[in-house]
Amino acid sequence: MTTIDRRTFLTGATWAAAATMLPWEARGAEAPGAAAADGGIIINALGGLDDPNRGSDALVPEFTPRVLAEAHASGLTAVNITLGYVSGPDDPFEASVRDIAATDALVRKHEQDLTKILTAADIRRAKADKKIGLIYGFQNGAMMGKDATRVDIFADLGVRVFQLTYNPANQLGDGSMAKENRGLTPFGREVVARLNARRVMVDLSHSGEQTCLEAARVSTAPISINHTGCRAVTDLPRNKTDAELKLVAERGGFIGIYFMPFVNASGHAKAEDVVAHIDHAVNVCGEDHVGIGTDGSVTQIDDLHAYQATLAKEIAQRQAAGISAAGERPDTYPFVVDLRGPQQFHKLAQLLAQKGYSTGRIEKILGLNFLRYAVLVWGS
Repeated sequence: MTTIDRRTFLTGATWAAAATMLPWEARGAEAPGAAAADGGIIINALGGLDDPNRGSDALVPEFTPRVLAEAHASGLTAVNITLGYVSGPDDPFEASVRDIAATDALVRKHEQDLTKILTAADIRRAKADKKIGLIYGFQNGAMMGKDATRVDIFADLGVRVFQLTYNPANQLGDGSMAKENRGLTPFGREVVARLNARRVMVDLSHSGEQTCLEAARVSTAPISINHTGCRAVTDLPRNKTDAELKLVAERGGFIGIYFMPFVNASGHAKAEDVVAHIDHAVNVCGEDHVGIGTDGSVTQIDDLHAYQATLAKEIAQRQAAGISAAGERPDTYPFVVDLRGPQQFHKLAQLLAQKGYSTGRIEKILGLNFLRYAVLVWGS
């Protein structure tokens, strides 16, 4: 949704002890055996690594010691971070190249903690090396201009996730807030084909329904909806219809459920709402196609009152720019109030276990389903 993150209030040893547990440990269960070699992998299909307390609007992440420590404590293995142009006056192509270069430099600077992800094997290696894997992704295809061969440039620079539209329409298709719901443009189809050829994930988060359905049909590779909710549970444009969810899953794709206000009609979302959306998605798509894409990071917020003032300003700016979505308001935090901070993944594991989900199913949702999808698109 935004460059502001979604955090929590836990301090010191309390959160550190809880967050360093693996999913099965977080609920007191036995760790799986050797057959579950990839167990404990946690992949956020859309998130961030930055500090909301610092008040930066930049998309290039800030890898402060605190951010890195809390990311490690959360158990996070890899995260799809948003780079490049989303909206604003900058040239989309130049801004995107600049952000990638700046992030590459930061990864080199923090190579003890971070690694750039290009293949599914890199995710497994990040887990083994106890590093945080960074998956470079876009949330708006505006940087394509009118030239589909730019896909090659960005693929060569390491971009592995390409979201076609943000909330408004662009030259590729209609976003979720475009009233016409016109679907993919001819140029959008050309870009999808190029992304398929370069083995880049085609992400339909933020898209309009017809854009999503058409992309799923024309793509020769499975597509993803990396951060969304279920419209059958909460009827808002940013959430996906059962038709979209089902088609993406039937074609081998991936759906990530976000920790966002859109999972509750009031905008005041709670952990139980996230669980309800995950459960619905599993029922529609099957347990092999659903994961998490929180649209947030893991650094806690120190002062919610100060954050509220910053949020109100950002929402006003988004509305003025015409990029906000129905359900965004100054009184609705862009996170789930009781599913924030370094313990968020482990708390979700506990809640899913309480609902009767098995260890294996929880591990799939926390990361293995995205890993499966990554193998299909990027290669092993």
